[in-house]
Amino acid sequence: MKLRHLLSLSPLVATLAFATQSFADIPTTVVDARPTPLIHVAEATIESINQVTIAAQVPGRILELHVDAGASVASGDLLVRIDSAAAGQAVAGAEAGVAQAEANLANARAEYERVRSLLERNFVSQSAVDSALLARQAAEAQLRAARASRGQVATEFGYTSISSPLAGVVSQRHVEVGEMAQPGLPLVTVFDPAAMRAVADVPQFRFAALGNDAPRATVELPGAGSWIEAARVTVLPAADARTHTVRVRVDLPTGLTGIMPGTFARVHFVTGEVTRIVVPAASILRRSEITGVYVADGRGGFALRQVRLGEMQPDGTVEILAGLTGGETIALDPVRAGIAARSVR
Repeated sequence: MKLRHLLSLSPLVATLAFATQSFADIPTTVVDARPTPLIHVAEATIESINQVTIAAQVPGRILELHVDAGASVASGDLLVRIDSAAAGQAVAGAEAGVAQAEANLANARAEYERVRSLLERNFVSQSAVDSALLARQAAEAQLRAARASRGQVATEFGYTSISSPLAGVVSQRHVEVGEMAQPGLPLVTVFDPAAMRAVADVPQFRFAALGNDAPRATVELPGAGSWIEAARVTVLPAADARTHTVRVRVDLPTGLTGIMPGTFARVHFVTGEVTRIVVPAASILRRSEITGVYVADGRGGFALRQVRLGEMQPDGTVEILAGLTGGETIALDPVRAGIAARSVR
C-alpha cells in the first residue's frame, strides 16, 4: 500500500522538481523606479543634407543619359549630354566676331600711328590725331566685348555636357532620351547618402520645453527597427505662420548605410527628466488584447500580471504606467516563464 502511494506521488514530485529547476534557470530582473528622460516625440522625414537637382541651362534635345535612378556617381561623372549643334554654331560666330574685332583694332592702331607721324610734319591738325585715337580706343573696346561674348557662348557650350557636382547616388531621373531640354528643366537629382538628417516640425507650445541650448534627441526608424543618437540638433529661428510650428533639423552620424531620403522617422527630443518604472521590452508578453509580464510570486514561481504600457524609451525599455511597483521581480523571458508556470498546474 505504501509502495503504491509513493508510486502515485512520483509524477507530481518529478513535475515539481522540473518546475523548480525551470524557474531557477529563467533570468530575472528587479523592477525599480529610476530617473528617465522626459521625451517629446515628433514625426519626421529623412532627407539628405547634400542633395541637388541638376537642371538644364541651355535648350536642346537630350542625346544621352548616362545614369538612372539608384546609380552611384562620383564628382565630375558625366550625367547628361544635350545636342550641342546650336551652341557650337554660336561659338563659331563668336570666334569670327573676335577675329573681326582684332582686325579692326590693328587697322585703328596703324591709322593712329600714321596720323600722328603726319602731325609731326604739320600735314594734319591735332583734331585728326584725336579722332584717330578715339577710333583706336573704340576698336579696343569692341575687341574686349567680342572676347567676352566668346567666353559667354563657350560657357554655354559647356552646359551641353552636364556632370555631377558631388559624389553620391541618383535618386531620380526626370527626363528621357529624345526630350527637349529647356533652361530650368530638372534633369537628375543626386544626393549624398553619407550625410542624412531628420526634419521635424515641433509645435510652438512644445518649443519652450526644448530649452535654449541645442536639445538632445534620438531618431527612431520604425521601418528598420533602429534607434540612432543625433549628432547635432538645429532649431531654425523662424516659425511657420500657418501651422504655428518650428522646424528642427536633426543631423544623423555620418557613414550610416541603408537610410533613404523620404523615409518616415520619429524624433525623440529629451525635454527633461522624470522618475518612472521601466522594464526591458523583451520581458513584455503580448497575447491578443492582453499585455503583461510574469512576476515572481515569492514561492519560486511566476504569475502573469497585466500591465499598462507607456512610451518606448531610447534605451530599449518601456514605461509601465500601471500594474507594477518598485522592488518586484519579473522574468526577462516571458515565454519560458509561461511554459514553466503551466507545467505545475
